[in-house]
Amino acid sequence: MSIHPNIKKIRADFPILETSVRGKPLIYLDNAATTQKPRQVIERIQKYYQEENANIHRGVHYLSERATIAYENTRKKVQKFIGAESPKEIVFTRGTTEGINLVAQTFGRLRVKAGDQILISEMEHHSNIVPWQLLCEQVGATLNVIPFDFKGELMEAEFDRQIERYAENIKLIALTHVSNALGTINPVERLIQKAHAEEIPVLLDGAQAVPHLPVDVKKLDCDFYVFSAHKIYGPTGVGVLYAKKQWLEEMPPYQGGGDMISSVTFKKTTYNEVPYKFEAGTPNIEGVIALEAALDYVSSLGLEKIAAHEMALLKQLEQAVQADAKLKEFVRPVGTAKEKAAVYSFTLGDIHPHDAGTILDRMGIAVRGGHHCAQPVMDHFGIPGTLRASFAVYNTPEEVNALVTGLHQVLEVFK
Repeated sequence: MSIHPNIKKIRADFPILETSVRGKPLIYLDNAATTQKPRQVIERIQKYYQEENANIHRGVHYLSERATIAYENTRKKVQKFIGAESPKEIVFTRGTTEGINLVAQTFGRLRVKAGDQILISEMEHHSNIVPWQLLCEQVGATLNVIPFDFKGELMEAEFDRQIERYAENIKLIALTHVSNALGTINPVERLIQKAHAEEIPVLLDGAQAVPHLPVDVKKLDCDFYVFSAHKIYGPTGVGVLYAKKQWLEEMPPYQGGGDMISSVTFKKTTYNEVPYKFEAGTPNIEGVIALEAALDYVSSLGLEKIAAHEMALLKQLEQAVQADAKLKEFVRPVGTAKEKAAVYSFTLGDIHPHDAGTILDRMGIAVRGGHHCAQPVMDHFGIPGTLRASFAVYNTPEEVNALVTGLHQVLEVFK
């Protein structure tokens, strides 16, 4: 089992893991929803407010200069972390959702017209469905969907058929890199190559990928890539939109005011250069600065080691269920793709996920129960939702064992 060699030290970095829940030690297995924050991130936020608090880009005084440098250093760090060509290709947003909406209402409104199509998959998070539905309603376009199979793997033959049949009409393809509800890792590099052969731009929702996989946007050659800081041990309210500079130059502003302007008169406003053209108003300065601390933390542990650690825990849970006659009878995994991240979604007989999750909470175990903002995925399987255990670098084999014990107690309650 490939458990991270520094697991004890890692757990000590996360103060919240010392919490007791109803007299039991906290076992936090809801990391696909949000990760906990290490001291390094918490202390960086505190340092900003104690030593650097000022607005950025506009002031010439000492504090503003310090805050601006720290803020822009994060942009450079993100650029290197995801392999972008230039920091000018990095736009800070409030999260993955805002990044997708920004692309829909700028790039989309500019290029998608009545009769055109946008292509997404059946396994998308609501955040990568609803913005495209809104755009299609606004301009008279059509939203087409690529299905997935019983394992939760994208049906690539259907993707090929859609491309072959509608290439001239498809103006954008928007896909999840890793499914939040199934854990499926999509073959995005291959799909992008096929799309680009027909000159179709591609947006990737990387919210669940960046914390677990090395991401190189240049190698992927995606046109847009979005993710959230809070999924990768950073603060909430901060996200990243990567976009090729040619698209950012072409896209109109998303919001008006503040930093996105170069000059304003009552007759005409000229806009700032990219990426600032898309960053109106005072941003979440401390959150962006703390994102750098989060990325430094992940890099210090090694993303490959983190991924191996999480996958070892996933394998442990899968094997424990298979080896347990009672659990094997009732547990039905949902999402069994060959290539997947450390997410274990499952049903437990006819017990509603919310009921099972509530009982586990009484034992201090935090899992997610519900549709995970992916209702079409649940409709595909004909279920109201799943229980979902999702792993992070601070989880342990002992916590997996506790979950297995907890599932037995849930079954006992509902026997």
